[in-house]
Amino acid sequence: MSETIVQVSSIKKHYRQKKRKTVKSVDNISFSIQKGETFGLVGESGSGKTTLGRLIVGIHEPTEGSIAYNGKDISRLTKTERRTVNREMQMIFQDPEASLNPRMKVEDIIAEGIDANRIAKGAERKQLVHQLLERVGLTAEHASRYPYEFSGGQRQRIGIARALAVNPAFIVADEPISALDVSIQAQIVNLLKDIQAEEELTFLFIAHDLAMVKHISDRIGVMYLGQLMELAPSEELFANPLHPYTQTLLAAIPSLDAYAKSEPESTFTEDPRGVEKPQLLHTEKGCPFYERCPMAMERCAHERPEWKEKAAGHFTACHLYD
Repeated sequence: MSETIVQVSSIKKHYRQKKRKTVKSVDNISFSIQKGETFGLVGESGSGKTTLGRLIVGIHEPTEGSIAYNGKDISRLTKTERRTVNREMQMIFQDPEASLNPRMKVEDIIAEGIDANRIAKGAERKQLVHQLLERVGLTAEHASRYPYEFSGGQRQRIGIARALAVNPAFIVADEPISALDVSIQAQIVNLLKDIQAEEELTFLFIAHDLAMVKHISDRIGVMYLGQLMELAPSEELFANPLHPYTQTLLAAIPSLDAYAKSEPESTFTEDPRGVEKPQLLHTEKGCPFYERCPMAMERCAHERPEWKEKAAGHFTACHLYD
């Protein structure tokens, strides 16, 4: 039986705006991540993916709900327990240029966690940094350089080395390839897969590129306007997508047939209902995808679909399957 390393239960993150409007960045989401797996999280920009990832590692505090790491609610940990969890849960950020201090040398950037956790110092610290650089495809000579001297792909490798420096068990990779050239993206994803296999790591891999997420993920959750629309094993999701939102996302993946026709197979700009993407200000009632869904029914506007398991490990929230 698989061991649960992260359990997200009814988590919410709401922000109060002017005129008492509430932005529901994450709205009542529950799922678990099993030890050793890569859990993919996909959705359009603004769906709440990054906020959810930051909630899990403790950068943001939830409005409601709980997050458990190895069975313990992280909001109720002692200072010593919190320090241990902070070390075991690391994050790789989307923009490698913005996430690296331009005034620090690479050696000191990678060693921030090493220093904070008193893992090594002096010659041992330097040797550990060099080993980490070589582990991510760089060399010891790069340790004395500054971030601006590297390409985008190299900077992301430095970010990965920094995350690995404290020997974590769980890593949130927040769109780690979206700021990179297409030719470099596969290299970074393959690097992460190799590291996971060797270090027995668990990943939450956040992205909007479904094809790349399929390549790296064991299971995939699909988010829309702060809510989970569907969750299934990777192969199952691609072979049998249930929710209309998931179906539209998959249809929008570029293919050779689509290029041959010189037109995309499906995009949200060609919404059959002619509705622009709404904001995260939807009400508690109804399905958040209602206004854009080509298969919407009257009840979808005022009755929120229940989260149900329609097949083994395959969940969705849609009235089509009631």
